[in-house]
Amino acid sequence: MSKPIVRFAPSPTGHIHIGNTRVALLNALYARREGGTFILRFDDTDLARSKKEFADSIEADLEWLGIPPGVTLRQSDRFELYDAAAERLKAVGRLYPCYETPEELEFRRKRQLARGLPPIYDRAALKLTDEERKALEKDGRRPHWRFRLDPTNVAWEDLVRGHCHVDCSSLSDPVLVREDATYLYTLPSVVDDIELNITHVIRGEDHVTNTAVQIQIFEALGADAPTFAHHSLLITASGEGLSKRLGHLSIKGLREAGLEPQAVASLAVLVGSAEAVRPVADLDELARLIDFSHISRAPAKFDESELDHLNARLIHEMPYDAARERLAQLDADEGEAFWNSVRGNLTKLRDAAEWAKVVRGPVTPVIEDKAFIEAATGALPAAPWDGTTWKAWTETVKAATGVKGKALFMPLRLALTGLDHGPELGALLPLIGPERARARLAGQAA
Repeated sequence: MSKPIVRFAPSPTGHIHIGNTRVALLNALYARREGGTFILRFDDTDLARSKKEFADSIEADLEWLGIPPGVTLRQSDRFELYDAAAERLKAVGRLYPCYETPEELEFRRKRQLARGLPPIYDRAALKLTDEERKALEKDGRRPHWRFRLDPTNVAWEDLVRGHCHVDCSSLSDPVLVREDATYLYTLPSVVDDIELNITHVIRGEDHVTNTAVQIQIFEALGADAPTFAHHSLLITASGEGLSKRLGHLSIKGLREAGLEPQAVASLAVLVGSAEAVRPVADLDELARLIDFSHISRAPAKFDESELDHLNARLIHEMPYDAARERLAQLDADEGEAFWNSVRGNLTKLRDAAEWAKVVRGPVTPVIEDKAFIEAATGALPAAPWDGTTWKAWTETVKAATGVKGKALFMPLRLALTGLDHGPELGALLPLIGPERARARLAGQAA
């Protein structure tokens, strides 16, 4: 079996959301596992809406996710290929000109519905004579071009959905070229898949009906169709569809919110599959978990609260070596002991910066019972301090004052950190150190 060649084909008309990213990840990780090639193809034939800023953002998103493409190309650079394919289809009678206006087509559609007929295009344009076409064009009509479908049952074996078939006699001949000679999605996509030797088309199930049309175009151009895998779509926790235009769960937004790419990837890949959703820190391991036959056909809910939970679990399990460089960028690298002491309290790695400030200071202490704090100060152990210091100190304070439990620990935490929550002080106290601790217990900002 040859190594797979797959593609992710976003339109650079907005920021990609988590649903688009599910497609990208399934393609990229499948290629990664099988030693294949992952292609990023910008479907930017809509020159008016396609923006460089969105293309740049998509590339940044894929880089952040750890799945940079092996090849990047743009359909806007490939119009000669599409023109040549269109001419081939015209020459064999599969692409034909139509002159109806949108209003005329809508009128016909309503008339067919009223007569109990399926609202598909009636191929009236095929009955036009050359003289009638010339007359329409003389009147200012410009043709759009439809692909003439064979009225056959098109079947394929889908890696996700199993045996699929579509009766093409129930479909309208699709428009491939608009009146202004620009292309809709379908023809350029097929031409690129042929030219790039795409072996697997992995995409959302909203393209299932398109597949029958595209298979006929592949065949009309003398090419074999690739293998298809149509996976379930992601929806929001409330059941809404995702949309680039509405900004739902954009990767740019998730990245800027401080989420871990592995948390995003884990949920996007595993949700709606037979695999339990869990944080997977290694992309190679995540790739090994992909099994198209185990993806549910029901829409999968992407829950932001579940994403936060996965993100926290990844942080809690992250070794210091994996965090060190990023901690340094945050000016929060206080060493391995610091990381191990605070990571269990983090939901996002960038929150470590707040605890680095607590360790280094200055911290404004909160002292509610001055007499108790003075007694505790007098019981502070001598340096050096280590992981046993906190327990020894609090045992001494408890014996001296009779105070225990929360009444003992909370005043000390407030005085030492200025906060009523945080990492275990047994680990934090040696990092704060005797000098800063004494100053804070004395009510000084240190």
